[in-house]
Amino acid sequence: MKPGSTPGAGAQGQSVKALETTARTRMEKVVADLMHAMASIRTGRASVNLLDAIRVDYYGTPTPVNQVANLHVPEANLLTIQPWDVSQINAIEKAIRGADLGLNPMNDGKIIRVPIPPLTQERRKDMVKHLHTVVEDHRVAIRNIRRDVNDQLKKLLKDKAISEDDERRGLDEVQKLTDSEMKKLEDAAKSKEKEILEIK
Repeated sequence: MKPGSTPGAGAQGQSVKALETTARTRMEKVVADLMHAMASIRTGRASVNLLDAIRVDYYGTPTPVNQVANLHVPEANLLTIQPWDVSQINAIEKAIRGADLGLNPMNDGKIIRVPIPPLTQERRKDMVKHLHTVVEDHRVAIRNIRRDVNDQLKKLLKDKAISEDDERRGLDEVQKLTDSEMKKLEDAAKSKEKEILEIK
């Protein structure tokens, strides 16, 4: 059967297109989430993103550090944190110490200084291992999206809402999209790994 040779062909093409668009949006979110997760994986250089995952108990509400203080990188191996409310300085320091980032913050009552120690070879290897785990979780998320969309395409075919040609085209498009988003994950991971292993 030629694509579009059944009644309502316009609508059929639409549902395949809509699924492709949904897949693209969901996969792009996974890639964006990986970028965010990688920003808080420590390299030998100071970066305000290191503290992205840290939450401070701000009057009973877990709040991101950057929402309770100004963060700066005055030197390549130093972070400074200036709380907007000085009474929060100990809570911020405690949150950083408890975050298992291997950081040792110090405060002078007004500002917190966080020296970024050079990474040992051992710590670098641990970071790379952690990076691989994070990347694998995101790979799985993309494969799950592909499976979801493929299942929906098969269901549309079974319900005779689309033709076999439409389904084949949809499956091909979703595979191309999967390959392209997977490549973004791999490239980002390689670049981050290089950054972790680079000795300054």
